[in-house]
Amino acid sequence: MDLYYSYYIKSTDEVVLGMLSQFDFESFEEEDDHMIGYIKAAVLTPEMTDEIKSILNHLKVDFTAEKVENQNWNAIWEASFQPVIVEKFCLIRADFHPALDDIKYDLVINPKMAFGTGHHATTYMMIHQMEGIDFVGKAVFDFGCGTGILAILASKLGADPIDAVDIETESYDNTIENAAINDVSNITTYCGDIDAVPSMAYDIILANINRNILLKYAEDLAIRTKYDGHLLLSGILLDDAAQVIAAFEDQGFKHIRSMDREGWKCIVFKKG
Repeated sequence: MDLYYSYYIKSTDEVVLGMLSQFDFESFEEEDDHMIGYIKAAVLTPEMTDEIKSILNHLKVDFTAEKVENQNWNAIWEASFQPVIVEKFCLIRADFHPALDDIKYDLVINPKMAFGTGHHATTYMMIHQMEGIDFVGKAVFDFGCGTGILAILASKLGADPIDAVDIETESYDNTIENAAINDVSNITTYCGDIDAVPSMAYDIILANINRNILLKYAEDLAIRTKYDGHLLLSGILLDDAAQVIAAFEDQGFKHIRSMDREGWKCIVFKKG
């Protein structure tokens, strides 16, 4: 039986959850005044342990960590998962939740170990900003696709073709599964970094990752964005927004608009 570490974190702050989501946690159980993150002992290196500790100490968050035996992660997730409604534009729900009336797009997302259910502010904002963009017949690239939620919504909005990539095998598998659940068949999914995707120019690129990855691949994303195309970025803390905007303006993008939510920023650019 696999051994896990459980991190009891005395916070429910979305910023804390977002910072920890960059690590290989398999589940987060959220309560009224704390959250518990579960990560396999086999993947928790000393370096990762030190980095998690450093982040939580920097954010002034109390925590404890202890070894636990494997648990029924699906049961934990189902107990805490609630549908997400992005105004009347989009409902994100699990397959055990009912659909709702008066919502334009109904997405069924079973995330398993992948990131991207709409609960996190960064994903919520990406979906919110997608509403104001014409996707019909547009070529779309979802860079860091997680559950595939953004690529699936892009398909529902009329995009075609769509490429999606994630470095995590779990995300690759989950995107394919969620696309099938939502009757979406025009997403080509890749496992790896950006080089795993054949080089082409897209009308719209969606990238909900983090500041370091966005800055690292700014030039690649610029090359892959068509003139007059849109680039939507999220996973950016408010304090890092100016740096990200400057970096992408240097690559020929114009900053069109931004949205803030719970300490995070989503930025919409247009090329040219």
